Amino acid sequence: MARHVEVHVTAGTREEAERIVNAAVASRTAAGAQISGPIASTYWWKGEIQRSEEFLVLMKTAGDRLDDLIMVVREAHSYETPEIVAVPIEGGLADYLNWITEETAVSAKDE
Repeated sequence: MARHVEVHVTAGTREEAERIVNAAVASRTAAGAQISGPIASTYWWKGEIQRSEEFLVLMKTAGDRLDDLIMVVREAHSYETPEIVAVPIEGGLADYLNWITEETAVSAKDE
């Protein structure tokens, strides 16, 4: 697993995206997040092409916290099969990457 990952999630409404972000950051499973949108999504679902307006959530976490973040997103999400995709962060500003590690450390939850 990569040391740091960016997790992409789509949500059906801005309110749902905000609920997901708040749950992830409050639980320290994500160090930070951004919401973009609305975006236009086209996808196959249950044998048919679907089109919908969604909001894209980007969250940063430490690789060892990914499973916990996925669990938090699943609990906060309304979709039967939500998009939850982790993309490894191959590099970046060392101070920023260290911040991700520090803010998602399990011990940080005890502050």
